[in-house]
Amino acid sequence: MPFFSMFVWGTRRTSLLIATLMIALIALIDAHVAAQIPLGFLYLAPMLVVGASFGRWEIGLVAAICAWLAEAFDEFPWGPNTGLPRDLLYLAAFLCMGLFMHEVTRSRKLSVRHMRQLESEMTARKDAEEQLKVLVASSPAAILTTSSDGCILLANEAANRLFGLEPATLPGRSIRTYLPSLINVPALDGTRLAAMVLDTSEDLRTHEESSFHQMLASSRIMMSAVSHEVRNVCGAIALVHESLARSGKLKDNKDFESLGTLVLALERIAAMDLRQTASHAGGVEVQSLLDELRIVIESGLRDNGVTSHWEMDSDLPPVWADRQSLMQVFLNLTKNSERAMEHQERKELTVSASRQGPGVAIRFRDTGGGVAHPERLFHPFQVEAQSTGLGLYLSRAFMRSFKGDLHYEPEDGGSTFVVELSPVVRENNNDSYEPGNPDIAGRRPWPVPREPEPASTDRV
Repeated sequence: MPFFSMFVWGTRRTSLLIATLMIALIALIDAHVAAQIPLGFLYLAPMLVVGASFGRWEIGLVAAICAWLAEAFDEFPWGPNTGLPRDLLYLAAFLCMGLFMHEVTRSRKLSVRHMRQLESEMTARKDAEEQLKVLVASSPAAILTTSSDGCILLANEAANRLFGLEPATLPGRSIRTYLPSLINVPALDGTRLAAMVLDTSEDLRTHEESSFHQMLASSRIMMSAVSHEVRNVCGAIALVHESLARSGKLKDNKDFESLGTLVLALERIAAMDLRQTASHAGGVEVQSLLDELRIVIESGLRDNGVTSHWEMDSDLPPVWADRQSLMQVFLNLTKNSERAMEHQERKELTVSASRQGPGVAIRFRDTGGGVAHPERLFHPFQVEAQSTGLGLYLSRAFMRSFKGDLHYEPEDGGSTFVVELSPVVRENNNDSYEPGNPDIAGRRPWPVPREPEPASTDRV
């Protein structure tokens, strides 16, 4: 076996040299030393060397040479009846020996290659298992596996913490005690079931708090609008009451005096301080928020035949805003544009964000045909509105609650609503800039406060 290994793993040049020397030595011995003894069978040895390193055609050539040498140096007379069969037997023997060694060598190489591949796969599998163990052990999610009868086979430390147990106490217990719903889940991988359990209570609590804050802010602004309208009505009633009181016709009428008292009480109720606060405002990345907006609205726009274009500068600074309220403003503006373009032949919505002074301006431009009554934009409780008529009113109130603004820019064949956002407070050498207030150098802050722009009843 060591001899075979030597020429099996040798190079082709080395094998050729060894085979040539062996053939020459055998031919020399057969010709001069053992003239009375045929030594042609010894050529089987060099055929082993040739078969281990060369291809089939090369093996056939060497076998023919060895058969010729064996016939040339033996003492048997050659004739068609005896010599030709003998030569064919020589050739067949040498060729079969070479081909046999060729197949043995090829099979051994394939086996070695396969073994190396198996070793490589085993090493990779072992590394993957180690990584998986580290991942499972360090995962904040509870990961566990169970048998077909619901017995827990493996559980990480997060699973023990989730169920309030001591470390390494879950294995061996029934999953029915902790997660009964998993009993009815079929095991897709034979008799084992793997489950990952996440505690989403914190996310749910955050989402509910955000929704509650949004609802309170909207309710506060809506009540402020109602109070404003009530104060207007009370003012008109008070003027009429004062005029009637000066005439003296109802001077001693108790019901008339009670009416004045009721009007004053109603005015006091309507004068309650319901101003919006921005306690949840903070730094917001405009690009990420617009990316979220795109994900939310793009499929709906596409279903309604609206083509959307998004243009954003790459160096937009963080802005001061309440993220949820700002998203609500964006959704309200896009829904207004979508309704305005419902019956238009050309439906295009362009959302662009760019720097404007130290802050950011976001424009929502549509091809909805413009605003019919711009003088009533941003006024609450518009009579011709599809619902309450508070959409744009609430949107502007939200914007101004965190030092921003919302205004309207008319365009040919469409409309543009501009959302202006102030930058986050900056500090530099004890100097600060706060949105909506003059800075220490006396420069005018951005954005400049605006009066309500002309309004429309078809965009509310």
